[in-house]
Amino acid sequence: MLNQSKAQFLLYGGVFDFDNAVDKLSELESLVHDPNLWNDAERAKKIMSEKSYLEDSIGFIKKLERDLEDIIEFIKLGEEEDDEATVTEAAKELKSIKEGIKEKELEALLNGEADKNDCFIEIHPGAGGTESCDWAEMLYRMYVKWAERRKYETESIEEQSGDEAGIKSATIKIKGINAYGWLKGESGVHRLVRISPFDSNGRRHTSFASIWVYPVIDDRINIEINEKDCRIDTYRASGAGGQHINKTDSAVRITHIPTGIVVQSQNQRSQFKNKDEAWAMLKSKLYELELKKREEKANEVEASKSDINFGHQIRSYVLYPYQLVKDLRTEESTSDADGVLDGKIDAFLSAFLLNKV
Repeated sequence: MLNQSKAQFLLYGGVFDFDNAVDKLSELESLVHDPNLWNDAERAKKIMSEKSYLEDSIGFIKKLERDLEDIIEFIKLGEEEDDEATVTEAAKELKSIKEGIKEKELEALLNGEADKNDCFIEIHPGAGGTESCDWAEMLYRMYVKWAERRKYETESIEEQSGDEAGIKSATIKIKGINAYGWLKGESGVHRLVRISPFDSNGRRHTSFASIWVYPVIDDRINIEINEKDCRIDTYRASGAGGQHINKTDSAVRITHIPTGIVVQSQNQRSQFKNKDEAWAMLKSKLYELELKKREEKANEVEASKSDINFGHQIRSYVLYPYQLVKDLRTEESTSDADGVLDGKIDAFLSAFLLNKV
């Protein structure tokens, strides 16, 4: 009954081309058997990840066809024998299938030029000292927890600890199919309202932190940078990383003078490796900036980076006097603030994608 949908699985204006996916999977399977594949570990991981993604997607459509055919037979049987329990059970199964389809419908919306790529998440606290630094660290944990739920890999690229608590800045790399596509709507200012644990008088505080998400670019995308346009600084790393990382000037900061973009890496012991990582981040940021320009949103992105205040916030997290997390663009909200801060942000990510349709 799903012969037509197996050729092209239509979802919310996105299309999953089943036949093309089968051909692509066959191509990847041949690459997997190449004995030289793991000479380039990063490329090998990407191939294995894409292979797994295609296997899951193809398997989902095949299973959907089988399950729907079975349910139709159950309903027919239940109606013929006037068995209301069988019909009710079949209806429950249909509801479960609908939830699975909803996830694939959303994935079909991730069809942008870089949506399937890994991504960087850059976090900066706003004004407010320790309170805002602590809020930035809470957001850091939220995204790491979200990635863990999706079985994505995370890597700390750069982290500067706050003077008393929290973080002054941090950059995380999240690795997994569609990482950028899912998280691209998180760029902007996030606002927290709570009773401050750092206020001995127990007063309510409002804190801000900015998030900037940009894609990791791969060999398919060529970004040229004139090194004369860049200033490269080395410095002694701070924060997590063990004793050695703090004894040498291994951390690297690159400033792209024409755009004012600054990137830094300190997670590697080798200055050369940190420099390579920083160049990759700079290329990714310049590429993301170009994408935003195409979408006529460059001004909004720059404002979000530089002006961390009420006027540019995208989401509000209220922990006192009640609990409510609300996205100001989509109106999506939940009273489960603890769950959200523990990484349960899929409803907000989905609402953003659907709002763009």
